[in-house]
Amino acid sequence: MNKKNILEHPCFSHDAHSIFGRIHLPVAPKCNIKCKYCDRKYDCANESRPGITSTVLLPDEAVKRLDEALASNPMLRVAGIAGPGEPLYNKETFETLRLIHMKYPDLVLCVSSNGLLVEEKLEELISCGVENLTITINAIDSEVAYQIYDDVFEGKSLYPPKNVRTENFLEKQQAGLYEACRSGLAVKINTVLIPGVNDGQIEKIARMGEAAGATIMNIMPLIPCGEMIHMNHPGGEVMQKARNTAARFIPQFLLCRQCRADACGIPGLEKR
Repeated sequence: MNKKNILEHPCFSHDAHSIFGRIHLPVAPKCNIKCKYCDRKYDCANESRPGITSTVLLPDEAVKRLDEALASNPMLRVAGIAGPGEPLYNKETFETLRLIHMKYPDLVLCVSSNGLLVEEKLEELISCGVENLTITINAIDSEVAYQIYDDVFEGKSLYPPKNVRTENFLEKQQAGLYEACRSGLAVKINTVLIPGVNDGQIEKIARMGEAAGATIMNIMPLIPCGEMIHMNHPGGEVMQKARNTAARFIPQFLLCRQCRADACGIPGLEKR
């Protein structure tokens, strides 16, 4: 594994977080999972949370935006695709990654995914030059997943997440995690902490991350949105307890700012 893809990645390294920049290129609008906490609104310039962007770019437009960002920010080290939908469910993701890798072979490429298609798309991701992968895993047990996901798209069909269907999603997600780690990618697990829903899953997810060989885990507080808009945002004490539990098994990333799908710059210092 190329250590640069961790040491200079502001979302994988605490030391890099306030030094190096990253750019998220919003080229992936379609999503194959409906999370109950997700509310994807565009043109929310003053709002910062995952899944939102001011516009969706075509691959060529994304490369032009990257050109401009690199010209103005010499500390930018990472180009990532984090939505606004599921990157692996959009062909534009792979087109963009190939273009960037050809033009900027030394730039660290990163993708964030819900994990459903990781096993299927892993070889293609690696061929595009991707070195870092984030997989959002919010549950290990299907009865908990039922409370988090409404729908899962697989291929052209849409089905409610019940019984074997949700179990199938979780199995594919977990298989993708193991395969990605075995491939040599630096893998981060993102987990959205939803009070009263998946509190009891944190240790299980951390144990699985350790067994798989994941690099780091990032537990994020629920931002009440969508169907979960009336739920509580977990406070500092709740977050700390979860992180302490998980830290017994896998290193914890503590500086996440839950960035937009079009974020650019050093985290926390972006200019919009």
